[in-house]
Amino acid sequence: MIDSLTTVRDRLYTEAIASYGSALARLVIGYEAESEKRRDLLQEIHIALWTSLDKFDGRCSMRTWVYRVGHNVSVNHVIKNKRQGDAELVDLEELANVASHLDQSTLVDQHNVLDRLREMIHNLKSPDRQVMLMYLDDIDANSIAQITGINSANVATKIHRIKQLLARNFQSRGDHD
Repeated sequence: MIDSLTTVRDRLYTEAIASYGSALARLVIGYEAESEKRRDLLQEIHIALWTSLDKFDGRCSMRTWVYRVGHNVSVNHVIKNKRQGDAELVDLEELANVASHLDQSTLVDQHNVLDRLREMIHNLKSPDRQVMLMYLDDIDANSIAQITGINSANVATKIHRIKQLLARNFQSRGDHD
């Protein structure tokens, strides 16, 4: 019996990673800025996903399951790092202030808009970051709601507010890379 459960779990894991492995790698970039910590976080997600597949019963899609596990592990990672004194996280409303306090020489040296976007998203508190990363991964509001536990109307509102704030931050710098 144990062998058959392991075999099923291994098959589900292989299928999940084949389908959503690159999405998990992108997810990790949004939660962790340091490359070494990103590798550790991705490994934690893979282990948690493999372990969790014993409980997967098909009541949600595999995609939803993978994202739920990935985001839960990532949120725990952020909380752990915050307790250890890593970078301070901000509310959505405070993101504009954080962006203006960033080292100007670093901003001048950054030529890649995606890097700046990731940095801004990385500074969001976990619920806002979760929503935006899933949105950027083309997950619809209903699926995001199912993964995060936030109702779909609130998800749509968060996405709208975050997009407006990010756009204002880019425009306020006069950058059109």
